[in-house]
Amino acid sequence: MNGCCTNVKVFSLAKTRKITEEGVTFASHIDGSRHLLTPERSIQIQQAIGSDIAMVLDECTPPDSSEEYLKDSIGRTTRWAERSKKEFGQGRVTSNNPGAQLFGIDQGGTDEALRVSHAKDLASIGFDGYAIGGLSVGEPFEDACRIVSALHGVLPTDRPRYFMGGAKPHEIVEYVRRGVDMFDCVLPTRNARHGQLFRFVHDDLTKPDFYETVQIANERFKADSRPLADPVEGDAVASELSRFSYAYLRHLFTVEEVLGQRLATLMNVRFYLELMGRIRQGIADGTL
Repeated sequence: MNGCCTNVKVFSLAKTRKITEEGVTFASHIDGSRHLLTPERSIQIQQAIGSDIAMVLDECTPPDSSEEYLKDSIGRTTRWAERSKKEFGQGRVTSNNPGAQLFGIDQGGTDEALRVSHAKDLASIGFDGYAIGGLSVGEPFEDACRIVSALHGVLPTDRPRYFMGGAKPHEIVEYVRRGVDMFDCVLPTRNARHGQLFRFVHDDLTKPDFYETVQIANERFKADSRPLADPVEGDAVASELSRFSYAYLRHLFTVEEVLGQRLATLMNVRFYLELMGRIRQGIADGTL
């Protein structure tokens, strides 16, 4: 478990929050009560719940932010990062996970110079890992690739790099090729709940059409007796999925049986895990 939710909420609650040097004040969506989240409080919460990876408090700026706003936000985010690191060190002894790691978060929109400058500032503070935030929020994929490429030579090479909020399978391949190690995204599970499945088409990951997405509710799956996966020795998930057919999965979605969402989720998560395995192999053998 990590603390990236604080970043997301600061961004998503734009209409009900106020950002100051102290932190972020926001209104509860439950009862409208006001709450202040400071860098220190954010770290305290993450240490209390035993996060494995804790994130500094930052602001995820909207894609249409002006250069002036970006500079002000980045400066504040850097100061928040310093405060977060100080609190993280002081609270390690009483933390429910003393071995947790603290990640800084690079921001700057799609401004390459600001991104690089902020990354250097974070590196000078020093963190266990570095996250790339503020992308996958509506900007063109080409811009995201450009920013990740620019950060490749700036972020410390001996620390993990985490792309926050991404991404589609072909995007993950390109980000890994640019030095990213870690990802988080709702796509596999959210799409599964709506009956959308990811499937490999061919083995060449350098081509963006190496996979497809299919909608299990489509009529063509009504009599599809193929198993959801071929049984694999030592793979309990594959063995379980092999017990069910595409036709049966379609039926489960048709009658709104929750087992359908669970099976689809297993399929998509398994796809993403296999994707990462294929990427690692591709890097090892030089095909990526």
